Amino acid sequence: MKRACVIGWPIEHSRSPIIHGYWLRTLGIDGSYTREPVKPEELAGFLGSMKDRGLSGCNVTVPHKEAALALAQERDGAAIAIGAANTLWLDGGRLCASNSDAYGYMTYLGLKVPTWVKRDAPVLILGAGGAARAIVHGFIEAGVSRVRVCNRSAARSEDLVRHFGSRVEACGWEKRNEAAQGAGVIVNTTTLGMKGQGDPDIDFDGVHPDTVVSDIVYVPLETLFLAAARRHGLVTVDGLGMLLHQAVPGFEKWFGVRPAVTDELYDLVRADIERPS
Repeated sequence: MKRACVIGWPIEHSRSPIIHGYWLRTLGIDGSYTREPVKPEELAGFLGSMKDRGLSGCNVTVPHKEAALALAQERDGAAIAIGAANTLWLDGGRLCASNSDAYGYMTYLGLKVPTWVKRDAPVLILGAGGAARAIVHGFIEAGVSRVRVCNRSAARSEDLVRHFGSRVEACGWEKRNEAAQGAGVIVNTTTLGMKGQGDPDIDFDGVHPDTVVSDIVYVPLETLFLAAARRHGLVTVDGLGMLLHQAVPGFEKWFGVRPAVTDELYDLVRADIERPS
């Protein structure tokens, strides 16, 4: 039986077992996917013992993504560009790393709003953390000529400019509404809105009617940010699709079959999100 897992600290909140469990059942694969709580000081030991634990690989979530990349012996281009790993697997005993966050985000955006590429306008990223870095990478790979990053900490925005080059520019958090007016896509990568707490507070009155507004937060599925955009008649993209699609490459690596993201899977995870606590 092939085994994989998701590691993090804490890890109880992860919905990855729902996703991978669904694929294992529907594809008839004799395998398992579990949550494994791993403290930061235990990470190196855990990854070094994956073969002995019978694991083909694992997903990596906070706070281990950067450390996992550093511990990997092989790193693909996405992991290097993003500076973090969320997918690990063993190949001939060597620990290999990738990052599928950009793939997950861009795949879902393309499926939901394939016309987003038609506007020659900058992309606005709110936030400058690890998720922002992944999504900036995704847009640059897609050929977007200008990506603006607005973050409360100017230093972190400037880090992204130095890392990705001249196609990325930093703007102060106080300039976010001005930047939004000229954007083709606006993406919230901050935690504002998670569990209904907070809002990036974008004034959508002056935003172009063809602008796409997306949020990587998926609890709740419709954040205050997305609800405000929808009230202004803008097309919105929720954060759940990114979670589902980023899981595809890892499952294929570990279990040898490329799974499909279906409406049934989306509804299954949505029901778990919406279940009263």
